[in-house]
Amino acid sequence: MALIVVAAVASIYVVGIALDWYGETEGIGLIKAPALPARVREAAAVEQRKAVGLPAGSGSSQILFGDLHVHTTFSSDAFRMSLPMVQGEGAHPPADACDFARICAALDFWALTDHAESLTETQWNRSIDSVQQCNAVSGPAGNPDMLTFMGFEWTQAGTEPVNHYGHKNVIFKYDDREHLPVRPISSPFRAAFGSIPLKLRVLPPLMDLPDRQRYFDFGRLVRTVGDQPICDDGVHARDLPADCAEIAATPDHLFRKLREWDLDSIVIPHGNAWGIYSPAGTAWDKQLAGDMHDPERQILLEVYSGHGNSEEYRDFSAVTIAGDGTKTCPKPRPDYLPSCWQAGELIRKRCAAGGDDESECERRAALARDKYLEYGQLGWHTVPGTTLEDWLDAGQCRDCYQPAFNYRPKGSAQYALALRNFDSPDEQRRFRFGLMASSDNHTARPGTGYKESERQAMSDWWGYRDVAYRRRFSTDRGRPDPVSVDVDPSKLDVFNILELERQSSYFLTGGLVAIHSRGRDRETVWSAMQRKAVYGTSGQRTLLWFNLVNPPDGEDRELEMGAEVAMAENPRFQVRAVGAFEQLPGCPEHSMNALPADRLQRLCRGECYNPSAKRIGIQRIDVIKIRPQIVAGEDVVSLIEDPWQSFACDSNDGNGCSVEFEDPDFATSGRDTVYYVRALQAPQPAINAGGLRCEWDRQGRCARVQACYGDDRTDPDDDCLAESEGRAWSSPIFVDFAL
Repeated sequence: MALIVVAAVASIYVVGIALDWYGETEGIGLIKAPALPARVREAAAVEQRKAVGLPAGSGSSQILFGDLHVHTTFSSDAFRMSLPMVQGEGAHPPADACDFARICAALDFWALTDHAESLTETQWNRSIDSVQQCNAVSGPAGNPDMLTFMGFEWTQAGTEPVNHYGHKNVIFKYDDREHLPVRPISSPFRAAFGSIPLKLRVLPPLMDLPDRQRYFDFGRLVRTVGDQPICDDGVHARDLPADCAEIAATPDHLFRKLREWDLDSIVIPHGNAWGIYSPAGTAWDKQLAGDMHDPERQILLEVYSGHGNSEEYRDFSAVTIAGDGTKTCPKPRPDYLPSCWQAGELIRKRCAAGGDDESECERRAALARDKYLEYGQLGWHTVPGTTLEDWLDAGQCRDCYQPAFNYRPKGSAQYALALRNFDSPDEQRRFRFGLMASSDNHTARPGTGYKESERQAMSDWWGYRDVAYRRRFSTDRGRPDPVSVDVDPSKLDVFNILELERQSSYFLTGGLVAIHSRGRDRETVWSAMQRKAVYGTSGQRTLLWFNLVNPPDGEDRELEMGAEVAMAENPRFQVRAVGAFEQLPGCPEHSMNALPADRLQRLCRGECYNPSAKRIGIQRIDVIKIRPQIVAGEDVVSLIEDPWQSFACDSNDGNGCSVEFEDPDFATSGRDTVYYVRALQAPQPAINAGGLRCEWDRQGRCARVQACYGDDRTDPDDDCLAESEGRAWSSPIFVDFAL
C-alpha cells in the first residue's frame, strides 16, 4: 500500500511539472545602486578634453559610451542559459542590468532589448517599470549619470535566404507608457520560444532536485508564452487588446506596425553575418526592395557584438545558388573551407578507410555535400559520429577580425553599404547606416567588454554542467559510418539543433556604442543617435573623431561622422583617435561603496571599469572607401577598398594619433562614395580572440583545432585569451557626387 501511495504521489508530482503547476513568473528584481557621484562623470569629460587639447570648460561634444543590445532572463534563451544544468547563474532580471551598467561597467546609457518573442504582457509592463526605476535614480533629467532606454528585439530567422531577414533591435526614445507601445512586436519565431520540448521541462528538475524551482519557473515562462493569443493582423496596432501577441512576419510588416504606433523609435539590425542562425547564401539585397527598409527608422547597424564582427566583406560563399535555385557546394579556397565540403571530405576519408574504391568514395562525398546543403542549418547532423574537432575551421572567415561564427559575407556592413536598389527609376535606394557596436549579452550585463576576464560571466559562454547532463541532453551523433544520413529535427535537443558547441569558441565579451553629444540629457543623446554621430568599439573606450573638413559652400562647419553631403570637389578628412585607458584590477572605491559586497561580487565578479592614468597606444588608422553600385548587378568586390589608405601611428605616449587625407579621384570619378575609418589599438589579450585556435600546416590550412569549450573539457579558469587589436569603427560620411 505504501508503495502505491508513493508511486501515486510521484506520478502527480511529475504531472504537475509537465503542467507547470509549480513555476512562478520572474520579477524585475530590486535596483540597489544610487547614481554615480557627479565627480566621476565630470572627470571623464575633463579627461576627454585633455586628450584633444581642449580647455576643461569647453563647450565641445563629449563622447558617451553605452550598450544598446542587452538581454535579461526575461528572454527565454537567456533563461535557458541561466539553468543549473548549463552552469547558469540563475535569475538575472532587469534590475541586475541597471546596477551592472551603472556600477560595474560605468556606462553613460544602455537599452533593455529582451526578445519580443518571449515577452508576455506582464513581462513587458514589468520591464517598463524597471526601466523607469533605473532612470529615477539617475539624478537630474538634464544631467543624469546614466540614461536607460526601453526596447525589444525582433528575432526573425528564416529557413532559406529568400525568407531570412535577421534580428533587429527597436529602441524607443522615452520610458513613459504614453510614448511606448502597449506590447512588443514579435516575429513568427515566437512559436519556437513557446514550444520547448517536454523532456527539457520534466527531466532536469528530477535530476537536480535542489535546484528544481529554477526549472519550474522556466516551464511557467514557456507555457505562459505559448498560451498568449495572437493578435488579429487586420486590426490597427493601437486598436488591438493589450494581452495579445503582436506578430510581424517581415521587416515591411514591422515598419508598418511601428508607423501605426507613431512613436519615436530607432531600428538597429544586428548579427547579419552570424551564420549560426543565418542560412547560407543570405544577403542584404532583398532588404532594399519595396518597403523592406525604412530609412527614417532603420538608421544604425550593429557591426560588432559578443557574437563577433560583421564588418568585412569577402567574396567566398558557403553555397552556390543557381538562377533556378539549385544549390551546389563551392570548392575550398586558401581563405575559406565550406562546411559542406568538409562534410564530403569526412565521408570520403571514412569510405577510403573501409577499403572502397575511389569512384565510390567520390560518389558518397558528393552526396554528403548535397545532403549537408539540403538540411541547411542542420547540415552538420548529416555526418554521423563527428566531433567538434572533425570540422576543423569549416565555415569560418580565416582573415577577418574576430569574425562572427560561420561567416556570411553578404550580411556584412561593407556589402550593405555597397548596394543600391534599381527597381524604381525615380528612386535608387541605398543603405546609409551609421555603424555602432554593443554586447548582445544574455546575463543582464551591459557593457561587459571593459575587461577581458571572467569568461563565464562576461560572455555568452555555454556548456553542460557535467558529463551526465551532456550525455542525457546532447544529440546522439551516432556511429562514424561512411555514409551521410537524413535528419529528423524532432529528435534533436533544443540545445543541439545549432552548432552551439563550436560557437562557444567565438563568444566575445562584446562591444560598445559611442556617441558625440553636447549633453547627457535624453533629447540630446537621442538627437546624436538620429544624426548617426556614433561609432562602435570592440569593448574598449577608444576616443574617435572623423570629420569632413571642406564641406561645400553653405556649410559653416566641419561635418562629423554620420553626415550626408553632396559636393563636386575632392573631399578632405581629418581623423583623431586616442586609446582607451589601461585598466586597474578590482573596482574603484565608488563602486565598492555603491553595492553590498555580495551583490558586487555576483554581478561584477570583483572586476569593474577601473581606469588607470595610462592609455593604450593607437597602432594604425585605416580608411575604408566604398563606391555604391551604379548599375544593377555590379560586382561589389571592386567597389570596396579595405583599406583604401592606412596610416601607421606611434602613440605609445598616450597622446593618440591624428591624420588628414584627401580623395584625389572623387571629382573625376563622378560617383557617390562612402568613407569610414577604423582605429586599431596596440594588441591586448582578449577572450576567444583566437576562435577555434587552429594549428596551421605548411599549405596554410587548419590542420587541428583547440576549441574553447564551455564545459569540463576546458578549465573554467581558462579565459581562452589571445592577442587582439582593439578596434573602433566610425560611422561613415556619405559623400554624394553633385555638380
